[in-house]
Amino acid sequence: MSHDTNIPLGEAGQGEHHPAASRTRQMMPNGRLRPDGLDEALITRVVYGFYDAVREDALIGPVFADVIADSAWPDHLATMVDFWSSVLLGTRRYDGRPMPKHMALPQLADEHFTRWLELFGQTVHRLCPEDAAALFIDRAERIAQSFRMNLAYFRGGDPMAVKPMLIK
Repeated sequence: MSHDTNIPLGEAGQGEHHPAASRTRQMMPNGRLRPDGLDEALITRVVYGFYDAVREDALIGPVFADVIADSAWPDHLATMVDFWSSVLLGTRRYDGRPMPKHMALPQLADEHFTRWLELFGQTVHRLCPEDAAALFIDRAERIAQSFRMNLAYFRGGDPMAVKPMLIK
């Protein structure tokens, strides 16, 4: 079964010469229509733009610098493009396990997730059409919540007490 089903955007009864009838949107693996503009190129721009901001950030930049050498950034960026492509487009290119790497960072705290979400939100709002930005943000908030709950559990806390953080 193909995950790239094209759905015409034309209204019922519109002929093939109607401008809207020639536009199509692809269906995502979850059965929803892919937001306009969401493709590999946009994901790549978001990943690179976001991590440019991360590396310059006074709060979370040092966390990344401690674990990712300058020479390792190209590989990390490629991995993050694969990750977001898998999350948003269902490409299944990413098969890593990010949780153990994050569990190994004792300094990781809510302030870091707050800043991560702020920078991510700024990046997608700057680079993405509204519907694509909303999808990126929804997934980022879910990912942050999952990581924070796992960190709480790993550190002996109550994961159910972890309240969601939302991008403003």
